[in-house]
Amino acid sequence: MGSVKDLQVVKKPTREKMGVGRFVFSDRYSVFDWGEMPDLIGGKGAALCMMGAYCFERLEDRGIRTHYRGLVDKRGRVARFDELTEPSNVMEVNLVNVYKPRLTEQEGGLAYDYSVYTPSLRNFLIPLEIIYRNGLPEGSSVFKRLEQGTVTFRELGLDHYPMAGERLEKPIFDVSTKLEERDRYVTWEEAKGLAGLSYGEIVEIQGMLLKVDRLITELAARAGLVNDDGKIELAFDPSRRLMVVDVVGTLDECRFTLDGLHVSKEIARQYYMRTEWYRDVEEAKKKAQEQRIASWKKLVTMQPPKLDPTLRETISQIYMAASNELTEKAIFQVPKLADIVKIYRRFSSITAA
Repeated sequence: MGSVKDLQVVKKPTREKMGVGRFVFSDRYSVFDWGEMPDLIGGKGAALCMMGAYCFERLEDRGIRTHYRGLVDKRGRVARFDELTEPSNVMEVNLVNVYKPRLTEQEGGLAYDYSVYTPSLRNFLIPLEIIYRNGLPEGSSVFKRLEQGTVTFRELGLDHYPMAGERLEKPIFDVSTKLEERDRYVTWEEAKGLAGLSYGEIVEIQGMLLKVDRLITELAARAGLVNDDGKIELAFDPSRRLMVVDVVGTLDECRFTLDGLHVSKEIARQYYMRTEWYRDVEEAKKKAQEQRIASWKKLVTMQPPKLDPTLRETISQIYMAASNELTEKAIFQVPKLADIVKIYRRFSSITAA
C-alpha cells in the first residue's frame, strides 16, 4: 500500500522477467512526505487513474516505452482509455523489481548503501525521481534550496537569481533520491553513481524527460493549464531499456497553474503550510538532519488537521474537471475547470485575508 494508491500483485517479477500488477488509485492524499492524511478527496483516485492512463497512451503513440498495460473496467476487463464509458480507478501495469538501498551506520553517521545498483543490473526501478521545471511558481522547492545555500542559481543553469512566478527560457532538469526515508536532491553526477548508470543512460534519461515534459505541456494547455513542473519515474526492463513507470501527467505528479493560481496537489500543500502541524513537520525534518536520525516522523509531536470541508469539495471537483479537459473526455459530471477555479480563487482570497 502506498500513500495514495495500492498495489495488487497479479504476477511477481523475477530477475529476468517483468511481472503484472494493478494500481488501485484511492481518494487518499499526501503532502510533505507525511503519508496518508486524515480525510479523503472524493473522485480523486479515479481522476488520477484516467489522466495517467491517457498520458501513458499518448506517450506510447510517440514511441516512448512505458509499463502501462491498460485500465480495468467494472467487469475486470483490461481496456484502452477510449473503450471506457465510465471512470476506472484501477490500472494494470508491468512490474519490475524494487531494490531499496540499505541504511547503514558509517563513520560520521547514517548513510545509504546503493551497491546493489550496477551497470549490469536489469529489470528494476531506478531509485530516482526525475524532475523538469518550466517555471518557478510560488512554493517551488527551488527557492528553499537557494535560501538554504544547498544549490546556487548557476548550478541550476540560470544566469540570475529567480523570482517567484518566473517562466524559464529552457527547462531545468533536476533529480532527487526516491527510496530513502526522506527524498534529497542530488547532482546528476551523484545520481549516476547511486543508480549505476552510464553517461549515455543519463543523456537518454534527460532526453526522455524532455519528451514527456513537451507532451504534458501540450495536453495541459487543452484545459488552459500551464505546466510549471513535474516528475517522472523510470525503470529498466529485462533488456535494460528505459521505460516510464508509476504514473505520469496528473495533478499529483505535476504542478499546474491557471491564471497564476495553483491547480494541483499544491492547493492542499498551500493550505497546510499555514498550520502549526506544518511548522512541526519542518522542525522535525531539521532536527532529524542535524542529529542524523533516519525517521523524522518520530519527532513530529502533532497530527495533521483535516482540510476545510469547502476546500476539500473544491479540490475534488478540480481533480475531476482537470481529467475531463486534459483528456477531452467528459467522464466526470462536474462544472468546467475554469468555473471551479473561480470558486477556489474566492475561497483563497477570503481565507488569506
